[in-house]
Amino acid sequence: MKNAKVLSLLLLGLSTSVFAQDLDQAKKAIAAEQFDKAKKILKGLVQSNPDNGKNFFYLGDVYLAQNEADSAKMFFQKGLTAKDKGTLNYIGLGQLDLDAKNAVGASANFDKAASGIKKKDVDELLLIAKAYIKSENPNYKKAIETINKALLIDDKNAQAYLLLGDAQYGNNNVNEAYSAYRNAYDADNSLLLAKMNMAKITKNAKAFDVAIKSFDEIVKLNPSFGPVYRELAETYYFWATSEPAKYNEYIQKALANYEKYMSLTDYSIESRMRHADFLILAKDYKALEKEANEMKKLDNVNPRIYRYLGYAAYENGNFAESSKALTEFFAKVEPKRIIARDYLYLGLTKMAEAKKADGTYDEKIFNEGVVELNKAVEKDPVIATELNPIGTKMFKEKLYKNAARLFEVAVKNPKSKNYVYDYFYLGYALYFDYNEKTSPKEQLVKADEAFSKVIEAWPTSQEAYLFKARVNEQMATPESKMAALSSYEQYVKVLEAKDEAEKAKPANKKGLVEALTFVGAHYANSGDKAKAVENLQKLLTVDPANEYATKTLKALKA
Repeated sequence: MKNAKVLSLLLLGLSTSVFAQDLDQAKKAIAAEQFDKAKKILKGLVQSNPDNGKNFFYLGDVYLAQNEADSAKMFFQKGLTAKDKGTLNYIGLGQLDLDAKNAVGASANFDKAASGIKKKDVDELLLIAKAYIKSENPNYKKAIETINKALLIDDKNAQAYLLLGDAQYGNNNVNEAYSAYRNAYDADNSLLLAKMNMAKITKNAKAFDVAIKSFDEIVKLNPSFGPVYRELAETYYFWATSEPAKYNEYIQKALANYEKYMSLTDYSIESRMRHADFLILAKDYKALEKEANEMKKLDNVNPRIYRYLGYAAYENGNFAESSKALTEFFAKVEPKRIIARDYLYLGLTKMAEAKKADGTYDEKIFNEGVVELNKAVEKDPVIATELNPIGTKMFKEKLYKNAARLFEVAVKNPKSKNYVYDYFYLGYALYFDYNEKTSPKEQLVKADEAFSKVIEAWPTSQEAYLFKARVNEQMATPESKMAALSSYEQYVKVLEAKDEAEKAKPANKKGLVEALTFVGAHYANSGDKAKAVENLQKLLTVDPANEYATKTLKALKA
C-alpha cells in the first residue's frame, strides 16, 4: 500500500510536469504565431486533462486571435466546468463581451475571474489586461490600471511590463511604451517580443535603418523567431514607399523576408491571410492569386479568401473571376467585416465589366459601380486618393461623362492629396461633356462650382479662371456673362503676375487672346471706352495682327 501510494504520487507529479511542459510549448507556438501547432497541442491537453481550465482558456484564446469567435466561445464555456482554473474562461467570455461592445457584461465576467485570485497571484490580472488590449474595442486605460495592480504584487514580472508596453502604445503614450518594453527585456532577456516591440516603435517613427538594425540583432539571437521576419518585411515595405528611387530593391527584400516568416509558421489559414494582406500592400497580385487559391483548398468557406481572390483577379485583368469571387464574398461575410476596399474593388470590377468592345460603357452597370465607390469613400475617405489615375485615364480616352462621375466621388475627401486636381478634372469633364442640345444646364453649374473650388484652394492658377469664364460664357445668362467677365479679368491679372517664360507658353498666349477679346468687347459694347481701349491695346501687344482689336480701336477713336 505504501509503495502504491508513492507510485501514485510520482505519477501525479509526472503528469503535472508533462502538462506544464506541453502548455509551455503551446504558449511558445502562439508567440511564434504557429497557431495550428498550438491548437493541436491544446486540443490534446483538453482531451487528456479536461479538469484543468487553462487548457480550454488558451485553446479558446487561439481561436479568438484567429477571429473565430464561435469556436472560442464554445471552449470558454466548456472550460468553466473544469475543476482547476475553470474561472480563467470568464476572461475569454469577457473579451467576447468587449468585442460586442458590452462593457458591463465584460466587467462582470472579469470580476468573476478575479474573485478567486490568491493574494500573490498575478496571472488572472495579466490575462484580464490582455483582454482589454486585444479586444476589437480596446480599453487601454483599464488595461494599464489592471497591469499596475499586478506590478504592485510582482514588480519584476516581465510579462506585465510587456503588456504595459502594448497598453501604453495603444493609449498613444509612445515614450512610456518604449520604457515598459525595455523593462520587460531587462527582466527577461529571452523575451524577444519585448525587444522586437521596441524596434517596431522605431520603425513607426520612420527611422527605418535603425529599426532594421534592431530586427537583425534579434535574428542573430534567434534565427527561428518567425515574427521578426514579418516585421523586417513590413519595415522594408514602408521604407520602399518613402524612397521611390529604391522601391524595387526594398520591396524585393520585403517579400523575401515575408517568405522567410511564412516558412517559420505552420502555414495556418491565419498566417496565410496575413501574408495575403502583405501581398496587397506590396502589390504582388500574381502571388496573391496563388496564395488565395491555396487557401481555398484548405478552407472553401472563409469569406476573406474570396476577398483576396476578388482583389487579385481584378488586378490581373480577370474581371469575370473578380466579379464572381466578390459576389461570393459579400454573400458570406458578416456586414461588420466589410471594409472600404471591398466596396472599392466591387465598384471597379463593375466598371470594368461595364466597358464595351467599342471602349464606351454600359451606363447602368457603370453607375452600379459608382454606387459602390461612394460606399467605399463614405466608409474610409482615404480611398478617394486612389480614384484619380482611373478617372484621369477615362478623361484622356475622352469618356468625359464617366470621368465626371468618378471625380464626383473623388472630391468627397477634402484632405485627399489629389483634391485640387480632382476638382480640376471634374470641371473639365463636365465642361467637355456638355452638349447644348441634350445636357442639362445644371451640368455647367456643377462645372462652375468645381472651378470655384480650385480657385479657392489655388488662387494663382490661371487655368481655373479661364475655364470658369468659358463655363459661364456658355451659360449665356446676364448673370453668367458678368461672372465670365470677372473670371477673364482675373485670368489676365494672374497671368500678368507670372514670369515671361510662363506668359510666352502657347496655351497662355492663346488664353490671353481669348480673355482680352471678351473683356475688350464687353467694355466696348457697354460704353466704357477707357477700359475697352486698355484691354484691346493689351490684346494687340499679345497678338499684333489681331484684326478685331485693330478695327474696334479705330472705331472707338473715331
